[in-house]
Amino acid sequence: MLDWLVQNTWILWLVLVLGLAAVETLTLDLFFLMLATGALAGLVGALAGASFFIQVVLFCVVSLLMVLLVRPVALRHLKSGSAEQLSNIDRLIGEQALALEPVTGVTGTVKIGGDTWTARTSDGSSLPAGSRATVSRIDGATAVVVGTQQAESGPIIPS
Repeated sequence: MLDWLVQNTWILWLVLVLGLAAVETLTLDLFFLMLATGALAGLVGALAGASFFIQVVLFCVVSLLMVLLVRPVALRHLKSGSAEQLSNIDRLIGEQALALEPVTGVTGTVKIGGDTWTARTSDGSSLPAGSRATVSRIDGATAVVVGTQQAESGPIIPS
């Protein structure tokens, strides 16, 4: 069995490539993708008939170069999107919110873009129901807001 494995190291590299690619799909950090590329270099070395030592050196060198040179550029490119490309929580920052009930430094409820969120003020101040606020950040499932206007006149009718 060991002799067969030594003669067919390409299978080990193929399993490593697929395993690292699978882990990358869970983490989405581009780190394991760089290691999978290094394992692919080891696979190519194995298919070319290189010794196991050369295969390991190929894996290490290609992985190191990918992590140090390609990954930072790729991450910078992915994070340099415009406001239209923002998604989920990033899109809410800077949006206007309407206080549905008084918002304090501890608790409250606001409406942001048609959705109701638990909220608190960033400086511990209090916002009355009906006042406008701006979302400064999202902390877990709580919108942290800063007041922008006094309470509106008339009743609040949430839609």
